[in-house]
Amino acid sequence: MAAPLIAVALGLAAYLWDPVPLQILRNAVFDQFQRWHPRTYQAAPVRIIDIDEESLRRLGQWPWPRTRLAELLGKLQDARAAAIAFDVLFAEPDRTSPGPMLDLWQAPASVRRQVERLPDHDDVLARAVARGGVVLGFAVERSGSPAVLPVLKARYAVIGEAAQPFVHAFATAIAALPKLQAAAAGNGTMTFIPDTDGVIRKVPLLVREGETLLPSLVAEALRVAQGARNYTVRTVPDKGVGLAEVRIGSLLVPTTAQGEVLINYTAPVPGRYIPAWKVFDNEVPAEQLAGKILLVGTSAQGLMDLHFSPMGGVIPGVEGHAQMLEQLLTGGGLKRPSWAGAIEALVIVAAGLLVGAFALSTGALRSALVLASLLALLWAGAWQALVLGGLRLDPLIPSLVLIASYGSSTLVRHLSSERRQRWIKQAFSRYVSPNLVSYLIDHPGSLELGGRRQQCSFVFTDLAGFTGLMEHLDPGDAVSLLNDYLDQMIAIAFSHEGTLDRIVGDAVAILFSAPVAQADHQRRALSCALDMDRFARRHQRELETKGVAFGNTRIGVHSGEVIVGNFGGTTIFDYRALGDPVNTASRLEGANKHLGTRVCVSEATLSACPDWPARPIGRIVLKGKSQPLAAFQPLDPAQGDVRDGEYQDAFDLLCAENPDALGAFEALAGARPEDPLVLFHLERLRTGKTGVLISMAEK
Repeated sequence: MAAPLIAVALGLAAYLWDPVPLQILRNAVFDQFQRWHPRTYQAAPVRIIDIDEESLRRLGQWPWPRTRLAELLGKLQDARAAAIAFDVLFAEPDRTSPGPMLDLWQAPASVRRQVERLPDHDDVLARAVARGGVVLGFAVERSGSPAVLPVLKARYAVIGEAAQPFVHAFATAIAALPKLQAAAAGNGTMTFIPDTDGVIRKVPLLVREGETLLPSLVAEALRVAQGARNYTVRTVPDKGVGLAEVRIGSLLVPTTAQGEVLINYTAPVPGRYIPAWKVFDNEVPAEQLAGKILLVGTSAQGLMDLHFSPMGGVIPGVEGHAQMLEQLLTGGGLKRPSWAGAIEALVIVAAGLLVGAFALSTGALRSALVLASLLALLWAGAWQALVLGGLRLDPLIPSLVLIASYGSSTLVRHLSSERRQRWIKQAFSRYVSPNLVSYLIDHPGSLELGGRRQQCSFVFTDLAGFTGLMEHLDPGDAVSLLNDYLDQMIAIAFSHEGTLDRIVGDAVAILFSAPVAQADHQRRALSCALDMDRFARRHQRELETKGVAFGNTRIGVHSGEVIVGNFGGTTIFDYRALGDPVNTASRLEGANKHLGTRVCVSEATLSACPDWPARPIGRIVLKGKSQPLAAFQPLDPAQGDVRDGEYQDAFDLLCAENPDALGAFEALAGARPEDPLVLFHLERLRTGKTGVLISMAEK
């Protein structure tokens, strides 16, 4: 259970830390949701008086003289607008006023006196602003030296904790000219606070410079439109959480803990904009302006008041303010409730541990279905929360934690399964050949009844006299002796990549070229038989030095076509080879007892190893067979040139049924009194038998 615990703990830590990459991913999800389900536009008493490209073309480049703006303002006031908010900063005096222009002109004194009597443009605008209903914008900056605070037209009543620790803090403000501020009904900050990816998703209703709370342009426009005098701020009852809502006149606005409102954007609405030039040309009926909050701003690209929108692309900054005002007046806003973080953290812990527990304890399909179900539930729940309640709940970070918990738990389960498989493979290999185990793991489809035809080679061994030896030994000692012997014999077979066909008492049957085909199976079988013979003789000598009369090991080797596969029934499989070559190899092993040899190999095997030294034995008719089989005694090539020319010469005489064969074998026997095969042929010749056809009456 450590894997899901670690994954959930790390995921929860990342969620609480909220690094920038996670913020970007989360916001991308919210943006996509919003594009799929934008706010439905409802007719609202909000319009944008747009200083657009056409207005600049008709009325001249920006900045316009303040007298022209005063004229625009007068027309809007005459139409009885509820409030007029300028998303324009008037921080510097108008350089087209008479006074600044005189500093540029070299005019005679008489002209200067006449010009000086003309009104200052800023004074003209200030008088227009003083007619009422006007909100001016100011900018705030994070850095800089503290400056004179903007003129505040309303105060804040706070219910609960002080709001200052929670709202966005700025070092300085750049406000309109003092005369304009004094004349205005409201002053609000135009500044947006974009997210880390530069997208505008929220607008603060209030910020602070030092310890002074400052309203936003949207808040001031709403206040002035309602004729309200103050703001009421309420914080969450729980200490240290942040703001809950801001009351502006009769309008109660829920906010984030930082005093922000999330903008729920609509699709583009052309009727939201009124070009400024149409107002100047009196092409806008007064009823289209009366009782509305009018935002004066620009959509002209050259004036650079453009911002990234969650809907994709860019929008003028003034539209962000307008969309915020629309949703506050008509509803349909987005909310990020204070309990959302707790719910998301709970989902991370509970669902993450649940997915991890399933991944550790159940199969891959079931745990994957649990993961998919929880992910679907998370995303469907977040979508429904947005559509039905306008709630922004984060499905992404919990989903990433669920996937991490599932992935880490699945990896641990996989590693554990691999360890178990290795252990099972090692344990299973104690009962079945390792190459067969590997083949079955790689080819599970082969675990079915039936077989296939295959050319294979077989090595059969038997230990002479072990039954009699057991009568004189303690059973435990006898078993230990046998196990040591079989362990080495089977290890030799496995080293040549042979397959253990069966163990019967002290006898071993080894199969080559199955289950995996081996092109050189005859040579492998012959090499295996010689290695077994070397070990058996050495082992026999070692035990004799300890007083244990361990018997000879007899080995038979043969090759041929057999049926290889699984036999038995649906309850248990027995992987083996069936066919006459199996019995022939067993008979060749038994023939050693009569021939005096230790290893007997058939021509079918030896013919595939033409360079292997061997002594011919004869054409043997094995017990239960009717057709003779050429058999040989393989020699050990590791001992150099072991070809026995003298034996071959004597055997050639025997093949020809030459009477001189008896003398030749008598001479060999005199020189080799301990050569069992020579003595075997000599005994046959002395009993009157000729030729190389040998019939075995016994196994």
